[in-house]
Amino acid sequence: MAVTVSLVLLFGLVLFFLLRSKSLGAGSAFIAVMSGFFLASTGASTPINELTTAVINSIPDL
Repeated sequence: MAVTVSLVLLFGLVLFFLLRSKSLGAGSAFIAVMSGFFLASTGASTPINELTTAVINSIPDL
């Protein structure tokens, strides 16, 4: 749970700074956020969560 919240905050901050630097328009940001919400409700969410967990668990081993 803590990793999920941390990743949500990280991606939210990246999206915020992209909007602030005008590298990403408001329409594109909306599409990015909505695609994340829709992706989370599909069957692809489990493999994505497993991949993210595997990457995070492998970082200390580098």
